[in-house]
Amino acid sequence: MKTTSHYNDIFCRRLKQARLASGLSQKRLGVAAGIDEFVASTRINRYEKGVHEPAIEIVRKLAEVLCVPLAYFYAEDDDLAELMLIFLSLSSRQREALLDYVKHRLVG
Repeated sequence: MKTTSHYNDIFCRRLKQARLASGLSQKRLGVAAGIDEFVASTRINRYEKGVHEPAIEIVRKLAEVLCVPLAYFYAEDDDLAELMLIFLSLSSRQREALLDYVKHRLVG
């Protein structure tokens, strides 16, 4: 059975990965997510280190700023997390084609 700590570890790692990939500092990410600029850096640092767990509303804002799906932060499987990011980068036409391919050639 997975523990809350396990999911928090995944969240911490994914948050830091997404922030670094976006090129944002902890402070800039926090401010963009609506956290007061005087505590933004500290709060994001504590989220990344697992000292504090943010409320889901904050996680939604972080996902929006980082242009990642909310589920990305909690995906246990690294390949699945990467697939989410790839899928989001596709145009709607490419997404349709990919889903069609998967449904008809790989699954069914």
